[in-house]
Amino acid sequence: MTKRSSFGIGLISSFALLLARSSSAQYSATYLPSNVPAKTEQGQTGTNQCGTSLDQNSMCQNAYINSVTDFCVFAPPNPGADSVIGNTERIEVAWCLKNGTGARLIPDGTIKGAHFIQTPDFVQVTGVGDLTKINIPAGDEGGELDPHGADGNGNPIGGLVFSSAFGQLQQMHEWTNFVSADQFCFRACKPGPMAATFCQHIYDVMGCFWNMPGNYDPGFEECKADSGEPMGVYGTSTFFQGQPVTPAAHPAPSSSSCVPQSTIGNGFLISGTSIVQSSPTPSATSPVSSTSSSMAASMSSSTNPLITPSASSRTSSGPASASVTSTSTSPSSQNSQGSSGASQGASASHTSGGSSPQTSSPSAAFRSALPKGWEVVAFSSGVAILSCLIGGSFVM
Repeated sequence: MTKRSSFGIGLISSFALLLARSSSAQYSATYLPSNVPAKTEQGQTGTNQCGTSLDQNSMCQNAYINSVTDFCVFAPPNPGADSVIGNTERIEVAWCLKNGTGARLIPDGTIKGAHFIQTPDFVQVTGVGDLTKINIPAGDEGGELDPHGADGNGNPIGGLVFSSAFGQLQQMHEWTNFVSADQFCFRACKPGPMAATFCQHIYDVMGCFWNMPGNYDPGFEECKADSGEPMGVYGTSTFFQGQPVTPAAHPAPSSSSCVPQSTIGNGFLISGTSIVQSSPTPSATSPVSSTSSSMAASMSSSTNPLITPSASSRTSSGPASASVTSTSTSPSSQNSQGSSGASQGASASHTSGGSSPQTSSPSAAFRSALPKGWEVVAFSSGVAILSCLIGGSFVM
């Protein structure tokens, strides 16, 4: 009985591996971001024609995994307690570190640790962070996203992955991405006969540590590494989820040539769907002069120097090279976001970069230097007395 069971398991394992290795020849299409249609699967809620503009309401479903400073993860499009991965896996959108993909940006500070490895067979990034900032509810243990899903359309439906890690930018047909409220891992396999083997998608309840053993500590680095053993494959046998005994995860493959990074990010301050540059260029304001003529000009340009500018008159500057389209919301409207995540109450769209600058009220520093009412009276009286003494004339 034991021998026949082992033999049967061996046949199943071999059959599964043959299916995995042959699936790379069954792809119906290969795309690049430049030629992909708007939707690549039936029932897709997002888009694969993402452009390059920056929009925190983007429904882009193209992810990239190129380096420790340039990768994406899939996560819910809308905030809320119901946006756990188990509920939203079919409609996830791409959240990326780098601007220019047309996807939503991962807010700076979200990722606390990211460790990227490139092996002969795949690229992988593992790490930790506060992924509630990309709409994953606190406490959600997460789940797996992959290009197959129950019906072959993928989770999310129509989700595509691209990488330039192995040369020119290409579509990675086999990939697997686990995300939770505080952890993530993403592996994309080099196109070829071993892609499906190293990017298995049948271990969706096993989590990151078991599927993608690696470094999950805080900090940032990029390394070369061996491919190691495929998940679930132990010699000539393959473990299947649900079997009585679960084997231990493979050890993390050995790595070398590691290059640490002090930080990763995109340089934007993001709050809800509002985007501004993280280090805005200081606005050019004329220095306040102590001469009477500049004082007179300052007073004549403001009927009441104690009035502060309204919030609507303030400008937000973005990087000159970025095309930014985002929705600015008040704190109250951010706290009352509906399930759509797009209607933000009394929100206003703004574009920075190529647009004409708005006229803004004086800066806080400038306003604080303007004379108060009693100072104006004292100054005017002093000037009048001085004018009489020296026989000159002075007009305020």
